[in-house]
Amino acid sequence: MLLIYPTIAYLLTLTMIVIHNRRMVTFQDQQQVQHEITPTSKKHQLWVQGLIFILLALHGVACYQDIFTPEGLVFGFAQALSLMAWVAITLYWIEAWFFTLQGMLPLVLGLATIFSFLPIVFSGAIISTKAVHSSGFKLHFITANIAYGIMFLAAIQAILMTMQDRSLRSKQQKDTATWMGIFVLGRRSRLLEQLPPLMVMERVMFNVMGIGFCLLTIAVFSGVFFSQSLFGRPLILDHKTIFSLLSWAMFGGLLYAHWRVGLRGAEASKWVLGSFSILLLAYIGSRFVLEVILHRL
Repeated sequence: MLLIYPTIAYLLTLTMIVIHNRRMVTFQDQQQVQHEITPTSKKHQLWVQGLIFILLALHGVACYQDIFTPEGLVFGFAQALSLMAWVAITLYWIEAWFFTLQGMLPLVLGLATIFSFLPIVFSGAIISTKAVHSSGFKLHFITANIAYGIMFLAAIQAILMTMQDRSLRSKQQKDTATWMGIFVLGRRSRLLEQLPPLMVMERVMFNVMGIGFCLLTIAVFSGVFFSQSLFGRPLILDHKTIFSLLSWAMFGGLLYAHWRVGLRGAEASKWVLGSFSILLLAYIGSRFVLEVILHRL
């Protein structure tokens, strides 16, 4: 029953933000005020940050009780997506203290609403009874999922950067509209104006991705040790391992290219999205096929 609470809380928060933004647009149109659509006052930021913190606490408790049970470690693609969303929002909450990121919030909350609901429908399976009592495996497990969440946020930033880049290149910038802007603001979009400049977004994305790559490195290569100690079998080159190593190599190559030859902009965003897609296939994609298509837990 606890699992439904984060979904309801995310949905209510998203609805409040959408209604508030629409009302601000209507008011400013009537007053013909030419400034930021979403308030950026310190009081407003503190209110939003406090609300997100409550959401994180509620979602975190639900994730822990759903995954770490007395019977064993319960996990599946739905639990992975829910935990990934929690990590991404946690990182967003931290970033929002230093950058103006209101434009990201509706997309992040919308995805979190969907992902937090999935464990209610797909309960997952007991992965290992021994893992519940192993602090080493918990460390590996948590590190891997934090890496997933960080790369997920980097992918969201890459999507928004692509939208920013297209908006800047468009000759009819003021007349362009995005589905997200129309939904959130009720008008042709100035939602991207609620994001930092493109250069700042890019720097933040690569910093985030650098942290995620370090954690992903630990998760990928520590999996060899924990696989042997917990499951009694060495590393097997199955699709999960191959996709994990491939995504690790792609993220590493992207970071190296950015540092060495200055890869950036739209090309960098494409590589981020491609690398994250491969990472999703490594565990979440394979578990989705087993649980939903093949009905094998």
